[in-house]
Amino acid sequence: MENTNTNHLLTKEDFNTDNSLPGWLLEEYRNFEEVVTDPTFPCYFGMSGQKRGELRYGYITHNDWSALPKALQAFNRLFDNQKRLIRHGFFLFVEPEKEEKSVEYYRDYFWKVLQYLHNNDEHDWPADYPKDPDHPLWAFSFAGEPYFAFGNAPAYKQRKTRDLGNSLVIGFQPRRIFEKLEGTSKGGAMSREKVRERVEKWDGLPKHPNISHYGNPEHREWKQYFIGDDIEPIKGKCPFQHK
Repeated sequence: MENTNTNHLLTKEDFNTDNSLPGWLLEEYRNFEEVVTDPTFPCYFGMSGQKRGELRYGYITHNDWSALPKALQAFNRLFDNQKRLIRHGFFLFVEPEKEEKSVEYYRDYFWKVLQYLHNNDEHDWPADYPKDPDHPLWAFSFAGEPYFAFGNAPAYKQRKTRDLGNSLVIGFQPRRIFEKLEGTSKGGAMSREKVRERVEKWDGLPKHPNISHYGNPEHREWKQYFIGDDIEPIKGKCPFQHK
C-alpha cells in the first residue's frame, strides 16, 4: 500500500495498513498499546483515547528528526473547527537504543527533541504564556499551541507507568484538552487525584514531589515533564532555552 502519511502523523489504523512503517516502530506501538489498554492502567484518558482511536502518533530515528515539526503542526490542525472537544493526544516514538540507557540519558534526549521543535518553530510563542520556564505558568509551546509534554522510557524500573516499551516515548497533550479538568477546579482536582492514586498503586511509590497542578505559584511545569525514577525533587535549571 502506498504511504499517504507524508507528515508522519499516524492513526491507529495506519499500524495495520501502512506497509512502509519500520519494524521497530510496529513493535513499539504494540508494546505501547498493550500497556495503555491494560484494565488497571492508571491513566483513563490515555486508555480511552487509545481504544477510541483518538490518539495520534509520530516517530523519529536517531539520524532524522526532520518530519517531526510537520507532524506536530498537522496534529494541531485536528482541533480546528471542532464542534465538540475531542481530547486528542500525540505520542512520539524514538528509535530504540541498541542497549538500554539511563533515566538521565533519556531525559537529555527528551529536552533535545523539545529544543529542536522550538528552534524549528515558524510561529510566535503564544502571547499569554511566559517564555521563562521558571515562571509557574510556563508551558512548552509549538506552532502557537501550549502543551503538557512528558517523557516515558525503558529506564524507569520503579515508576512503571512511565515505561511504555523499548523506546523513548514522548507524549504531547495540548493544554486545551484539560478544559474543565484543571487542578484548580473541583472536578479536575478529583479526577487528577483518582489518577494519581492509581499511579501510586501501579508504581508502588509515593507521588513524585514535583507533581502538583498548573497554576500553583510554587509549581514549575517543566519539572513534571521528565520526573525521576525515585522520590527526589528535581534540581537545577530547565534545559530549555527560548530562542
